[in-house]
Amino acid sequence: MTVDEYLQQFSGEIRARLDTMREVITTQAPNAEESLSYGLVGYKLSNKPLVYFGGFKEHVGFYATPNGHEAFKEKFARYKQGKGSVQFPLSEPLPVELIKDVVKYRIAQLTT
Repeated sequence: MTVDEYLQQFSGEIRARLDTMREVITTQAPNAEESLSYGLVGYKLSNKPLVYFGGFKEHVGFYATPNGHEAFKEKFARYKQGKGSVQFPLSEPLPVELIKDVVKYRIAQLTT
């Protein structure tokens, strides 16, 4: 399955949010390699994990492993979290600026 095929499984608000996340990540990290990994859309920079995201029934998941969640724990505190993941609920606006900041942070971690 390709990333486009994965995204085609979704419609409506979930698809719109996934498309936005993809655009934000590819704009911030144009050299990142996009693929499906762990059942999610994933990005690698210099063969190292950058971020992942995926669609779910009530939220979109965002994964900024290994250190992105620790660095943004205060900003992520208002969202439901799992190990290495944060859930952005469909009932709230997608935090685009926060996603940008996390991607920029992860790029800096991988390129310094």
